[in-house]
Amino acid sequence: MALFKIEDWYPNYKDRFFDGGDIKGTAVYAYDTDGSDDKIGSVHTVLVNEAGKLRYLVIDTGFWVFGKKVLLPIGRCADDPDRDRIYAVDVTKNHVDRLPEYSDDMTVDYDYEEAVRSVYRMSSAEASVPVEMSVPVEQAGIKGYVSTTAPMPTPEPQAKSVATPPPAMTYDYNTEPELYNMGDSQRLRLYEERLVTGKKRIKTGDVTITKRIETEQGEAAVPVEKEKIVIEIESVAGATRVNAPDFQDGEVAHIDVYEERADIRKEPVVHQEVTIRKEVEEDVVTAHETLRREVLDVNKDGNPDIVERT
Repeated sequence: MALFKIEDWYPNYKDRFFDGGDIKGTAVYAYDTDGSDDKIGSVHTVLVNEAGKLRYLVIDTGFWVFGKKVLLPIGRCADDPDRDRIYAVDVTKNHVDRLPEYSDDMTVDYDYEEAVRSVYRMSSAEASVPVEMSVPVEQAGIKGYVSTTAPMPTPEPQAKSVATPPPAMTYDYNTEPELYNMGDSQRLRLYEERLVTGKKRIKTGDVTITKRIETEQGEAAVPVEKEKIVIEIESVAGATRVNAPDFQDGEVAHIDVYEERADIRKEPVVHQEVTIRKEVEEDVVTAHETLRREVLDVNKDGNPDIVERT
């Protein structure tokens, strides 16, 4: 069965499998029961089969094993979303050294997968069978698989018709759940919408203060005084005898005459004082939105024993 890169088979793989995120670049760590925590590398891509099932993670080992890309069966993966990493269960540098190298332009066929599976089968058998009970790898019935039974004798080669091509090798992934089973449990994420509040400062306008000159007709009234000479001549009735006067020409009286004139001019004065400042007014903006939430509806068929834990 052919294998394909997940981005080629599912262009929308981010939303379909990873909730809009991307598994590519996720750190991969080796996980052993002894508590070791050694970074192997990062996810280069994911391989799926024709049924759309996730089969392998392609791991770029970086400097761990000199940039070698290898396949990690999906059943050997343990996701840790809280720490944004993936654990490769029971994988060591020795396993990676023995794994065939992967390249993007190669075709992953049955023989290549068998070479990959043989390494992981060996690691599984080494973890479950005592060393003194195991037989050499080259004597095993399946390449790389440690068995405690004696190998079958090699049959004599039979003559084959040249015109008949050998049948294509097929493989059933269900026969090795320890390599390809993603587990019986399923993790579902239920989403809900929340109102997220925040503030951003935006410019609503600007104010420029300028001065301009206005003109108007002014009027001022100033009372002034002006002196004038009033000469009253009164005729004397009858003749009055007087001594002979000394008639003469010339000045007989001198009076200074004054008048007031208005002195009107312009001079600048302050008529207003202007203070310019900014004041902040507080207001509360209330928004009303319809929020959605996902909830589980459990439909029972028969009488299954279901325990809900929160």
